[in-house]
Amino acid sequence: MTEKLLTDVFDENYAEIKKNIEKAALDSGKNPNDIILLAATKTVDVDRINYAIGKGIDYIGENKVQEFLSKRQDYSPCHKHFIGHLQTNKVKDIVPFVELIHSVDSYHLAKEISKESKKLSKVTDILLEVNIGEEESKSGFKKDELLDNLMEISKLEGVFVKGLMAIPPMCHQKDGNIKYFKEMYKLFIDIRGKNIDNSGMEILSMGMSDDYEAAIREGATMVRIGTALFGKRNYNKD
Repeated sequence: MTEKLLTDVFDENYAEIKKNIEKAALDSGKNPNDIILLAATKTVDVDRINYAIGKGIDYIGENKVQEFLSKRQDYSPCHKHFIGHLQTNKVKDIVPFVELIHSVDSYHLAKEISKESKKLSKVTDILLEVNIGEEESKSGFKKDELLDNLMEISKLEGVFVKGLMAIPPMCHQKDGNIKYFKEMYKLFIDIRGKNIDNSGMEILSMGMSDDYEAAIREGATMVRIGTALFGKRNYNKD
């Protein structure tokens, strides 16, 4: 497929996604402008990312540390997030360059982000990842462990808990993840009502290419979309 065709595909996909986001937001009584579309850019080359930014994509999220580091200097101006699993020994490579880390799944990781942030005299915004489906193969806090861990993480300097993030179980039925989105929204609202210091439940990041409309209807404020935006990609690429 030529580059021209790739840009045409992006334009069509982006227009459709924006229309779907607007409808899902309005259907659930929300302002479409309050929904953040984050482009998941795993394996997407910088030229295509910059084309997307030029077309109006303001937020991009990378999954792999090395891939992010290889691209970061060439991005057009945008909000850069890290959305993949992050090992503690890689925190120092990410903290200087991103605004938000989505996938904080342990106190230990939050503490490391705190340490590296303090070295830079900055505060790093983070989301706590919730294993909402309680899947053994996935990382994240269990529902009944979330509040206690949040209370401890909120005591750390150099980090600010901006909200929650989840990847529900894979489901082959349309709207099959609604129950998980509902559970996440309840957690989000319950925690926000507690007014915990050094945290603000501003972002609920859930919903991807196959289920972002349902996620928005159930309370997501941010959706992470890759395939539906850029087309199918080679996820085995290093």
